[in-house]
This record gives sequence, C-alpha cells and structure tokens, in this order.
Amino acid sequence: MTGTSLPTELGPRRRQEITVAQIARLAGVSPPTVSKVINGRPGVSVATRRRIEELIREHGWQRRPERTESAAIVEVLFQALDSLWALELIRGVNEVAQSYGLTVAVTDMHGHNSPHREWIEEVLARRPTGVIAVSAELSDHEYAQLASRSIPLVALDPHGEPSHRVPSVGATNWNGGLSATRHLLELGHRRIAMINGPAALMCCRARLDGYRAAMETAGVPVDPRFLRTGPLYVETGRTEARALFALPDRPTAVFAGNDLQALGVYQAALRAGLRVPDDLSVVGFDDLPLAHWTDPPMTTVHQPLAKMGAAAAELVMAVSAGDTSEHHRIELATHLVVRGSTAPPA
Repeated sequence: MTGTSLPTELGPRRRQEITVAQIARLAGVSPPTVSKVINGRPGVSVATRRRIEELIREHGWQRRPERTESAAIVEVLFQALDSLWALELIRGVNEVAQSYGLTVAVTDMHGHNSPHREWIEEVLARRPTGVIAVSAELSDHEYAQLASRSIPLVALDPHGEPSHRVPSVGATNWNGGLSATRHLLELGHRRIAMINGPAALMCCRARLDGYRAAMETAGVPVDPRFLRTGPLYVETGRTEARALFALPDRPTAVFAGNDLQALGVYQAALRAGLRVPDDLSVVGFDDLPLAHWTDPPMTTVHQPLAKMGAAAAELVMAVSAGDTSEHHRIELATHLVVRGSTAPPA
C-alpha cells in the first residue's frame, strides 16, 4: 500500500480496527474533520458529514476514539410533555436510571413529531448513555448520527411503525380497545361511539382496530357517525361528545382514546344534563390517577406506563453494555379496570 492509496476493502484487517486517518483518506478529508463528526462537533458540511458517517457504518467502526466516557445521562425526547401520562413514563425511566447512577434529561418537542435541527448536535455533544424517543420520529440521518457514535436509541410508544433497527416498547393497545368495547357490549350497549386520538399514532390505530373487532364479533354495525378523532386532550373529548349528543339517536356509551378525552366527555355530559353512568357509560384509556378522582370514578383500560418507561430504560442500558441480541418489540399487557362510569343502558 502506498501513502496515497487505500483499498476500500480492508482485507484481513478486522473491520472495526479502521482508524480515523483511514476514514479521512477514504472520505477525502482531514483527520480533524472526521474527529469533528465522531465527536458531534459543528463545522462540517451536511454532505461531508453524511459521507463520513456512511464510511463509518460501511466498515463496521463502532468505537469512539478521542472521546471521554459516555455521560451518566439518559436522554428522553417527548413529542409532548403536557400530561400525567408523560410524568408516569418519566417516573419509570427515572427509577431505572437512578439504580444505575444516571440522571434523566428531558426534551419537549411541544407537539411536533420531530425534534428541532439543533437537537441532534446538542445530544451528540452531551454524549448520553442512550436516548429514549417517546411518540417521536427521528429521521434516518439522525438515527445514523446516533448509531455512528454507538448511542443506543429506544422508541417508547412510537409515533409510527418503528424501524426494525430500533428496539421499541409499547402496550397491547389492540387488546385494550377490544376489552373496553366488549365490556360495553356485555352490559347491553349497542350504540357505542369511539372518540379516538390521531390516526397517525400507532397506538390509536390499534385501539380503533380493537374496537372494530369487538363490534364485528358481536354482530353490531359500526355507525360512522359515532367515530370521532382529535388530539388526545380534554377539549377534544368535550367537543366531540357535544356533537355526538346532538345526534337524534345519540350513543349510550363512549369509549375514549385516553382518560383526558374521557374527562372531556364527562364535562360535556354534565352540561347536556346527562348522568354518568345512568344516561351515558364512559370508558377511558391509560388509568391515570385522575381516573380515581372523577365522579363517578372512571372505568378505563390500565396501561402500565411506569413499567413501559422502566422497560425502555433497561433496554437502553442493555444495548449500552454491548448486548447485541435482537430487541424488536416489547409489549406490556393492558387490562380493563371497571369502576363506576359504566352500567347497562337505561
């Protein structure tokens, strides 16, 4: 080998032993430029950065030369940090993080599906032990940047179908939707509405599919007027319930996409002069603490949020420790909790 050429295949040399200097030669840049990419520093054009990252992946290079140890931090990226739902997930992540002597750093995307452009550079500069993305979408480029620095990424309750490369944690949303609807059917309800979250969310699609499966199995047609969607907030439940109550043959029961929407249904029912559960049965989803505080206490599908957060954190620690076994998808069981908001139709 001469000083001016380098084969793209490394022959007998083990692929993970490629050096910064060799990557620099293959990319046609200087070693300091490669070092900037490896260490997440700015000052490299997008095209050059991608070329270097592609070479790193191509040659299986996974060590992080010229770096300090990973920071004792677990990064949690939230699509929206605005409810008790998010706090329950953080509680689970934090319990595991503390047991490993790590702290938790939280980023709120304020309802956006993807983080701002500066986020990835900030994370690479912090060198966390791992990243947990909650209902958030990372681009292939952002994933590649994390992977090239061996920063584990775990998707928690992913926004869409996660990449096969990304381990994910969720709950049995389909079964939850099935059990909630079946409970109402067994009570004798036939006019059962569903107020659901956005169809783009994988968990909401699964809950709707469970609802449809229960209705179909019982031989009860799904009235399209009874299917409503919107953000998983109280206001959505209140607004859509008002529209449902205005129908000439209003539903006798409502299955809501989460407890917040169900709380909005409670509020709309009160304003419409309907009593829960005498005039209207209501089922939520999540089993947040507020489900105990409503009057009457809310029947809801329990989603093990804290355990989901803990499972995601344990996955991060396993991958960070070098566990290369396949972690495709972990689903924790949901179950129906029957309280006072459901009863047979009047």
